[in-house]
This record gives sequence, structure tokens and C-alpha cells, in this order.
Amino acid sequence: MRIPGRKPPRSFFARDPLDVAPELLHKLLVHAPDGSEPTAIRIVEVEAYRGSTDPASHAYRGRTPRNGAMFGRPGGLYVYFTYGMHWCANVVCELPGDAGAVLLRAGEPVLGLEHMHARRPAARRPRDLASGPARLCQALGVDGALDGTDLLAGPVWLRDDGVPPPDAPLVTTRIGITRAIEQQWRWVVPGSRYASRLVPPVSRKVR
Repeated sequence: MRIPGRKPPRSFFARDPLDVAPELLHKLLVHAPDGSEPTAIRIVEVEAYRGSTDPASHAYRGRTPRNGAMFGRPGGLYVYFTYGMHWCANVVCELPGDAGAVLLRAGEPVLGLEHMHARRPAARRPRDLASGPARLCQALGVDGALDGTDLLAGPVWLRDDGVPPPDAPLVTTRIGITRAIEQQWRWVVPGSRYASRLVPPVSRKVR
């Protein structure tokens, strides 16, 4: 089975989530279970979460059984359950022992659309398949069994097929949270029809 694109180096992930997040835009997230046709999305929307300094982060109060993957090797996948019904996926950043992650909020379907539609029969248009963190996981078939997956070893892969991130991504505050709501740590591909929710940019300054 051929996985599209190339693997980024481990060092790509071993950085501050605020540096990794905008560079994840236009990367591919591919789920390729053994013996199954891969499905893939191109990332168009992300949010960064730091650890003990970020009240909105799952790692703010330290390590727990739920958030353990956030403290693991950079380049891992942190998958968590929310609202009693949805899975959400994050790219683990920082160094082992620290905690940081980038929430994958939305993607443009690029491979295996028929499988995505089968997993999300309510989606009437391709733009609705992965336009939100829960929809993205559902479309790709990502759930808690994949928590802790190494994104450089699969079966969920982060790949670079040569499409660069946008020079001037849309920068906004994070959405769907109640703490640290002032932080402008959400990046969106400008003009993307596949984003979860478009809001006006508030600043280009993120730190």
C-alpha cells in the first residue's frame, strides 16, 4: 500500500505547538489500516494548545490516563472523547515529558471519499465530510483505539506532499473553549470552503 507524500522529520514535531500549528496547514493526514484502502484529508484548520501554561489545554493540571499521549514522543497522535459522543485528534508536539498538541479542526478530503461518505452518510457535500474536529475523525475512521499512534509509523500518518502552508494564514482566537479565549492560536487556510467556521482575523501576532 502506497502512502502519499513523504514523512517529515521527527524534529518537525519537537517544537512549540505555536510553531508547529501553522506549518501543519496543507499537510496530509492519512489513515491506512492494514489491508484497507487509505483515506486522506489535507489539513485546513488547526488550533495550538500548550501544557501547564495554557488553561485551555488538557495537560494544564498534569498527566492523567486520558491525556497521557500528550506527554509522549513528539509526532504522536492524541485522540480524546468529548461530549460523550465524539472523537477529536491532535498532533503531539514539544519534547517527551512536556505537553503540547495541535488540534486538527478541519480538512479537505483528497483520497477515499467514498469511504468517508460511508462513515458520514449525513454529509451531503464533500465540504461537509471533515469540516470540524469530530467530523474529521469520523470521516477518517479515527477513534480512541488509535490514541498514541506514531504519525511517522502509521496506521495514521502525517505526510508532506509538497504543498506548502499558506504564506498568510487566517489567525483567530480559538473556538469552542471557555478558558484562555483571548489567545490567537487558531490558523485557517484563507478562503477554504472546508474550514469548520470562518471568522474575521483578529491579529497576526500570536505570542
